[in-house]
Amino acid sequence: MTVTDTRKQENAVAVVEPTSENDTDKAAEGLIARLSRWLDRDHLPAPLEVQTLFSARLTDVAANRLAKQWSARYLAAEAKERRTMLTGLVQASGGLEPREDQGLRLFRRLYAQAESLNLLVELRADMLRWRKQVSGLGVLERELEGLLSSWFDVGMLELRPITWDSPASLLEKLIQYEAVHEIRSWEELKHRVASHRRCYAFFHPRMSGIPLIFVEVAFATQMAGNVQVLLDPQSPPDDTGKARWAIFYSISNTQPGLRGISFGNFLLKRVIDELLRELPRLKSFATLSPMPGFAEWLGKQDGKAMQELLSDKADKQQAQDDPEAGLKWVDRLRSAAAGQASDAVQRTGLRLAVQYLKSMKNGQPLDPVARFHLGNGARIERVNWAADCSAKGMAQSCGIMTNYLYELDQLDDNLAQLAAGKPRLGMNLRWR
Repeated sequence: MTVTDTRKQENAVAVVEPTSENDTDKAAEGLIARLSRWLDRDHLPAPLEVQTLFSARLTDVAANRLAKQWSARYLAAEAKERRTMLTGLVQASGGLEPREDQGLRLFRRLYAQAESLNLLVELRADMLRWRKQVSGLGVLERELEGLLSSWFDVGMLELRPITWDSPASLLEKLIQYEAVHEIRSWEELKHRVASHRRCYAFFHPRMSGIPLIFVEVAFATQMAGNVQVLLDPQSPPDDTGKARWAIFYSISNTQPGLRGISFGNFLLKRVIDELLRELPRLKSFATLSPMPGFAEWLGKQDGKAMQELLSDKADKQQAQDDPEAGLKWVDRLRSAAAGQASDAVQRTGLRLAVQYLKSMKNGQPLDPVARFHLGNGARIERVNWAADCSAKGMAQSCGIMTNYLYELDQLDDNLAQLAAGKPRLGMNLRWR
């Protein structure tokens, strides 16, 4: 008898309907035993066998033992095998009738056996990676997203300061996960965590010391408008005693599996409260933030759309019926930011930036950074010309950056206005 014949016979046994409760228990035990053998060998279990992980009670000892084996194998697997194992979950979940909360039961079972959220965060990262290639994976991903959203809230996270004296492994993670402004040397790293700066990391108690978010802060006598000045390790140290402004210039999420997961409103308020405890003379709190989608958004605007966005008559006329009008403005703004820009071009570039920041899709700001800060209760306070002329800054936003202002007594009002579809703007931007 061949291996194929053997497997067909095993699967045939699996679909025989038991005739009594005792037979049902025996059949389930048989499925679990076979699944355990499959996990112990190179082969992977059939979808009907995997269904046990969905359908068995959360207190089922044998099913939980299998979940532990499945988890260990997944964490040790390479990408190709992980994708195969996820495909097996999808195929198994497709046969659940009625489905109800059996998907959530699977993830709760895996979490309980791993006693850590690391596995589920990695699972979701892989689901996001392959959801367009594996049909049906999006259903499981959305179920897992909902579960993670309930387990990750700012109130559950621990805030810790990062300094030059922090463990080298943690400093290396700051370099590795810095997503806004690359840290290219130990000198730059030392500048970011110096005594005249502040850097914090958020941790979840069930993530084994893995930092989830890094927040980097500089101090100033006024709202900052150029990130190159803030990042320059040769720039004079900030006098924290005289500083009245705290500037959040880099916020990095370290876990792809938590993409789109809200940590709850007022995440930065936790940092602000810590800063005020240490430096009570601080009066104002703002960001100096990138606009990562601005150039792409502008490049997609055709002549008709640009006529709505532009204010100068000559510019409107030039854009008329030009399908590449937006792309031409991207090139024009980049060239102007890299050289000498006329006042007219600067005004137009800043106006276009504000129009982009106000743009909404499905009830949320189009720009991901705007979505984060406005969703935390900030308002769009200022846009800054040629504020980030690095290669990345020019590619993403033609060098333009944004200040989001956090006024503690206005956070709720700003959120209410955002919910109404009208992001709050500072006084100096309302004319744009």
